[in-house]
Amino acid sequence: MAKRIKKINPPRKVMAAHAAAKPMKKDYSEDSDKDNLTGWRARVHEIVYEADTPAGKAFDVTLVFAIIASVLVLMLESVRPIEAAWHWQLKTLEWMFTFFFTAEYLLRLYSVTRPLKYATSFFGIVDLVAVLPTWVSFFFPGSQYLLSVRVLRLLRIFRILKLANYLSQAEILKRALANSRRKIIVFLLTVMTLVVIIGTIVYVVEGEENGFTSIPTGVYWAIVTLTTVGYGDISPKTPLGQALASVVMIMGYGIIAVPTGIVTAELTQDQGSPKPVSTQSCRACSAEGHDVDAKYCKYCGDEL
Repeated sequence: MAKRIKKINPPRKVMAAHAAAKPMKKDYSEDSDKDNLTGWRARVHEIVYEADTPAGKAFDVTLVFAIIASVLVLMLESVRPIEAAWHWQLKTLEWMFTFFFTAEYLLRLYSVTRPLKYATSFFGIVDLVAVLPTWVSFFFPGSQYLLSVRVLRLLRIFRILKLANYLSQAEILKRALANSRRKIIVFLLTVMTLVVIIGTIVYVVEGEENGFTSIPTGVYWAIVTLTTVGYGDISPKTPLGQALASVVMIMGYGIIAVPTGIVTAELTQDQGSPKPVSTQSCRACSAEGHDVDAKYCKYCGDEL
């Protein structure tokens, strides 16, 4: 009778070791279409995105002056006597700025390997909004009211924070605001609850005959009084209402100081010397704010 041989399975650890030793198939799906910037694209990227080169600094300074000048033109256009006297001159300047900002936006798309990443970023959307109203009003004459949106160009002035002298300080302020956001949210919720209660009380005390026709009107008065703005368009007339107003005014001084103290405390805790931040921009997604010794983008992982 033949002797039955029992099959012995290898230990699990050995099987795991063999599995780990097998060569894994590398996925090149992300790198296969990666377009390394060379030639003119690399040069344009250096000028448009980098602030640590003479050309990049000159471009940023020119951009800031153009933004300020374009907003001044927008403000002058809203003054009717000036607009009537200098109509064509102001229009010419506006179109010059529009062509400049449009060319800059297209260059930014051209000089990154992932244009969609830049186009959907915060500054990408701001850059588009900076030029879109003028072009829309040109092709659709009935949409001139959109031209006022051009004032959002002022947001682009924050690009000057790319300069090394400002970037590390901006990071400290951003970190302090981020660390104190929960405290500020709790504080704001408390204030909102307080003004609703005060607004309801003053509505009951004063009544419609003294101008407090509804609870929302009372809440509006509470906000104006608590923030020490004091428009004076509506005010309590009864002694009890005036006493309540006095208490709210005194509370206002303390409430204004609270968020300032919260942020100041976070800034004080961050007393160490600011960590240097590189002005280098990612060539793929145009993200900024990397460490000086960073080799890869902390947002998309692309090599810097």
